[in-house]
Amino acid sequence: MTETTQIHTTPPGDGAKSRSPEFRLAADALRGLRQDLFHDAFAYRLLPRMRGDGPLTRRLPARLREYAVWTPHAVITAAALLTLLIATVDQGAGLLLGPLAVIPILLTMARPVGAFWLSMAATPLALPFGDQWGEWPWLPGSFACHLTVLTVVAVRTRPRTAGWMWALTAAYGIVAETLSSGHYSTNTGPMLVVSALVLLCVAVWHIRREAEQEVTAQQTVTAHERSRRTLLEERTTIARELHDVVAHHMSVVAIQAEAAPYRVENPPPELERAFATIRENAVAALTELRRVLGVVRAEDYEAPDAPQPTLADLDGLLANVRDAGLSAEKVVTGAVRELPQGVELSAYRIVQEALSNTLRHAPGASARVEIGYVLGGLGLRIVNGPPPAPALVKPSPGAGHGITGMRERVSMLNGEMTAGSTDEGGYEVAVFLPVTGVSEGDA
Repeated sequence: MTETTQIHTTPPGDGAKSRSPEFRLAADALRGLRQDLFHDAFAYRLLPRMRGDGPLTRRLPARLREYAVWTPHAVITAAALLTLLIATVDQGAGLLLGPLAVIPILLTMARPVGAFWLSMAATPLALPFGDQWGEWPWLPGSFACHLTVLTVVAVRTRPRTAGWMWALTAAYGIVAETLSSGHYSTNTGPMLVVSALVLLCVAVWHIRREAEQEVTAQQTVTAHERSRRTLLEERTTIARELHDVVAHHMSVVAIQAEAAPYRVENPPPELERAFATIRENAVAALTELRRVLGVVRAEDYEAPDAPQPTLADLDGLLANVRDAGLSAEKVVTGAVRELPQGVELSAYRIVQEALSNTLRHAPGASARVEIGYVLGGLGLRIVNGPPPAPALVKPSPGAGHGITGMRERVSMLNGEMTAGSTDEGGYEVAVFLPVTGVSEGDA
């Protein structure tokens, strides 16, 4: 008999899954420490200049604004000079203690994490040159140097790095106190308390700045989405109206093509087949149109029973706005003629929206609607004056969709549009809608 031996292998990754949460937490912490303070610790990262368009710097004269951008560098240099003064006062070896206190601070402007490690290394190196009965384990210059380095590096990095720096500082202080003799006056407690407060303030500043950046980015995205949604809503409204217009005309074509053979006595077979083909194509086009454009209809949208409005219905529109308190007049130039229904509908809607904007933003003002039938198209001009008493009549804020909707209608017809304030304080909308196939005689 042969004895079989079974070897059980553990798939890669199962060992990691079976480890305790404490182990994984410690591993993640060590990984973060290595990434923040050991990986590329002496990487070159030059301190950038301050923005010249800040809330304070923009108020300065142009000449001073050129120097104001170097404010962070000047502050760090001033802190280094102050630390140099603290390190050399009443110290016998000032020539040695001065550089040990100044160089780490100046290094924060080029290699921030490396400056922290240099400050940690300079602290015990300075102890033999100081007063042996003084404070331990930070000499006065080392205390000011390390606290300044912690602050600058925390500002230039992120809150997690500040936490690791504080933890290493605390570990150094505890170890140094353990190894020191009892006659030294320890300053580990003040260092940890002061540095914790400073780093906490810096962390709060970081969090607030990130929150403001996120809010600004979200507001930008929201404004973009709102503008895009407004544009889609206006296009949807236009597509609905055009769907109704085209569907009406296609239905008329299909009905007339079906009834035409019965209006002619003994029509030839070729004529009957031609009308049948016209009707079939009209019905097919109508079906396809409803299938494609039907998706733009809202669930609660109902097709209007009456035909879509045209320029012939402007008198009723002007009567309505007059009842609402707007003094409006209409001026028509050129030979009035029938235009394509899409142009008529768009022109009516443009006038309607312009008058609605006048009612909302300039209540009580007078408006003038000018319609010009010219060769090659239709010209519209809707202008209103300022409200008679702006301080007494409060305008009603709108949704901001009116101008967008008008531009979409004009763009759909390959027209041109301008809109803006007038010199008298009113508002003017000028539109030209081209119409193809207009003969000179018709004009």
